[in-house]
Amino acid sequence: MSEYQHLLKPGKIGGLELKNRIIMAPMGSNFAESDGHCGERIQAYYEARAKGGVGLITMGVVSIAFPAGTAEPYQAGISKDEFIPGLKALTDRVHKHGAKISLQLQHAGKTAVRDLAEGRELWVPSIPSPPPQSDIMQSVTFEEMSTFIRPAKGAAPKIRVMDKADIAQMVEWFAAAAKRAQQAGFDGIEIHAAHTYIIAGFLSAHSNKRDDEYGGSLENRARLLLEVIAAIRERVGEDFPLWLRLDAKEIDTEGGITIEDCIAVAKIAESAGLNAVSVSAYSSTVNGSSFTAAPLVHKPAGFLDWASEVSKAVNIPVIAAGRLEPKVANEAIAAGKCDFIAMGRKLLADPELPNKLSENRAANIRPCIYCYVCVSQIFINKRVKCAVNPCTGHEFEQNVIMTDKPKHIAVVGGGPAGIEAAVIASQRGHKVTLIERSKRLGGTLFFAALAYPANGKLLDFQLNQLAQANVDVRLNSQATPELLKSLAVDEVIVATGASRGMPDVNGAELPHVWSGEQLRQLLTGEANAETKAQLSPLQKLMVGTGNMLGLTKQLSMLEKLSHYWMPLGKQVTIVGGGLVGLELAEFLAERGRQVTVIEEGRDLGKELSIVRRWRVIDQVRKLGVTLVNNAQVATIDSNAVHYKTEDGEHTVGSDTVVMAKGISADSTLANKLTEAGLTVTEVGDGQEVGYIEGAIDSGYRAGLAC
Repeated sequence: MSEYQHLLKPGKIGGLELKNRIIMAPMGSNFAESDGHCGERIQAYYEARAKGGVGLITMGVVSIAFPAGTAEPYQAGISKDEFIPGLKALTDRVHKHGAKISLQLQHAGKTAVRDLAEGRELWVPSIPSPPPQSDIMQSVTFEEMSTFIRPAKGAAPKIRVMDKADIAQMVEWFAAAAKRAQQAGFDGIEIHAAHTYIIAGFLSAHSNKRDDEYGGSLENRARLLLEVIAAIRERVGEDFPLWLRLDAKEIDTEGGITIEDCIAVAKIAESAGLNAVSVSAYSSTVNGSSFTAAPLVHKPAGFLDWASEVSKAVNIPVIAAGRLEPKVANEAIAAGKCDFIAMGRKLLADPELPNKLSENRAANIRPCIYCYVCVSQIFINKRVKCAVNPCTGHEFEQNVIMTDKPKHIAVVGGGPAGIEAAVIASQRGHKVTLIERSKRLGGTLFFAALAYPANGKLLDFQLNQLAQANVDVRLNSQATPELLKSLAVDEVIVATGASRGMPDVNGAELPHVWSGEQLRQLLTGEANAETKAQLSPLQKLMVGTGNMLGLTKQLSMLEKLSHYWMPLGKQVTIVGGGLVGLELAEFLAERGRQVTVIEEGRDLGKELSIVRRWRVIDQVRKLGVTLVNNAQVATIDSNAVHYKTEDGEHTVGSDTVVMAKGISADSTLANKLTEAGLTVTEVGDGQEVGYIEGAIDSGYRAGLAC
């Protein structure tokens, strides 16, 4: 019996029979063409998820009035018959793998940023309230800001409060789009009634201040939704599966939707003949963590309790969403908290997740690390990508195929780039030898997993993949030209990581000043003689005891141990406010350290995806971390760091100083091997500092190319 029997058992939404309870959640992808048509990219993207075994795909945010009402530059349209052929080609490709596909009908209302940019009116139920005060734009880089959609220079946004004729037009757009969806071969329709889009705008007392029959009471605010449902039913028939996505709550929104509103609307929708309810949520942007409170929830199973409340109140199926791991999802269905599970990010990371669950290969599922690279692409108006899956959005052009010319490939470096390259090269049929100079695989990913535990699941996955691949792994080995030539390798992939030197700062040579690399060595039990020499007698004893007891060998043990033991003082100053500096600040502050981060530039965490950066900056501030940008460190002495800003000189007390800067690509070994006559390819941070995303992507491509 499968461990996931409830998640994998068949289910029904109306008359729609599904082979399992896993639904691909509707997401904006920016994978359509600029004219709204469905080309090869988006068709291949959805086909890959169908092939991966999902029961139902919900194609997200399809525009009923394209190009009006759109929120993305590459959003699919269904506003004219000319869109049907591309959509039909998509549904045909999904159906041939035994999956079903529904389509989410959407009009973005006040958040239709393409209308904003192109001079069209924003359709709203009433004049929007001013947005809440937030400082998140201070954390946006100038480069990112240049990609944001805004009105033409000198133009003011145009707001159109919908009159009765506009409402009738909106209803017709939904109904006509639904008929086209049916003609294009879709198996069902989801009405998007959440996330501040037009129907949610009418449902919310916060955004709907109308004094006619479409405003006031909840029954009146739901009138547009009911008219849309009735019009769609008239076009597609009573038996065609139809459901809607609702907000369980509008978080941090005065007068916003509540769980009581959600339940009431769900009951109204059930009475109107809908076949299911999908429960989501939305949050006003009051701080950097808002977007990761909802709709893209960071808290595991963050919306499940709300879905459970809705499920108790209605007799139609309830679809739960929001960071639901397979075991939790299976238990939720078994307990009757919901009937189906919508997964989004997990299916970006691994389209084969359903198949792997059904084949009892859960350990082979490539995990989402919740880094928000995917959704951050939407903010900067680019196509979605995935940090751990280089194929996402490239399904039409990248495939692992067997080589007809097997070679002996040496991969130097056992970090994420090296492991990815070794596994892919092995899968293609090459003989692969992986050479790692240390006693452990994982490279800086092991340390990154301490600062951000989700990274640990990626490391576990990679090690599992490597163990299953036909790769000769050699630890504690130096990749010299002599060794590589003795192995008779044909090509060498160098994945030795970046250089992390000590910046030229007065006082950097003091014993309480550590480079990021030295700190990694200390916490992972890999300190060399030079690093150990900086330790005090007590610190040496602590490090030695930890190593002797094996406490530094396992991530879980080390993570727990670090709450009680670290060879660092109480007051820690981190010089460098990039990705490494901010994640380290969060890690140390959670363990009781008083942390100050000093960044010489304007931007903090610019290497982080925009949504994760917002969250991390907000979280470290809540933990009491002091963030200083546009600051230059002048000198470090035995108990303080002295720095300058535009308003003068400053001093911060420091028992420990960590240099989290000076990271640069390092081609030293690659150059040495090339000079020795070997054929060399560089990947990972040794080629270009790109952190996890860059490491996985470059390693994958190198494995394909060899």
